[in-house]
Parts: sequence; structure tokens; C-alpha cells
Amino acid sequence: MPASASLNPPTTPLATNTSDISYNEPENFLEIEVRNPKTHEVNNKKKFTDYEIVCRTNIPAFKYKNSSVRRRYSDFEWFRDALEQETNRVNIPLLPGKVFVNRFVDEVIEIRREGLERFLQIVAGHPLLQTGSKVLVPFIQDPNFDKESYSL
Repeated sequence: MPASASLNPPTTPLATNTSDISYNEPENFLEIEVRNPKTHEVNNKKKFTDYEIVCRTNIPAFKYKNSSVRRRYSDFEWFRDALEQETNRVNIPLLPGKVFVNRFVDEVIEIRREGLERFLQIVAGHPLLQTGSKVLVPFIQDPNFDKESYSL
């Protein structure tokens, strides 16, 4: 290749006009975020932490496009058990492990929050669970969700 060839840019345009590109909302999108952990104390004795679940989606199986609910770890345990009983066609991921020591320390709560978020993203993103589960959408979106109203 002659030395002058490497200095001359190609004359054919390689890029398209960016004004012709349309950036529409994806056909189906689902954003699940577990955030804002809060530790509560009951009667100055018993403590528990709950987490906000924020869901943004346009998937028709979900009741709301935007929702926010709060759930505690024991709710997630029940939810996972319910999913396992509903289907044998989907391998339900594990929850982050139970914590018995220092469970109200910020770092421990953050590690659990990350694990719960990963769990929900996998479960909520599964097409068979989106259409076949009776508990998935209410657990993620219904602020009045009552696990007692679901028989396992």
C-alpha cells in the first residue's frame, strides 16, 4: 500500500444519517429494582428489614407499567416456594442465604439486597413464569398482596 493511501480517508460515506435512526421503546422491556432497605423494630424487640421492589415494564402479563411495593425476606422465601410448587418446568434460582449474625449491618443488608434483586430479575424475566404463574405479578406489583390468600 502506498504511503499516501493510508493518509487519505475513504471517499465513500460509512455512516448513515443519524436523523434517520429511530430510537423507540423496545418491544418488550422489564426493569426490576430492589432498593431502599428499611429496618423496622417491633415492640422494641423484634427487628426485620424490608425492601422496595420497583418494576417498570410494558409486558402485557404485568398489571401495571410502573409499580412499587415493599417485601421482607420471609416474603421472598414464601414466593420462591410458591413458584417451585407452581411449575416443574422452570428451575427457580436460589435466594441469598439466611443470615443469623450481624443481619442488620449495612453491608450484610446490601449483599442481601443485591441477591434479592438478581433473583427477581431472573424470575420475572422468565417467559413461562410471566404467563403461567399466579403469584409472580401480584408479588412484584400488588401493594395489598397477601400470601395467605394463595394456597400452596
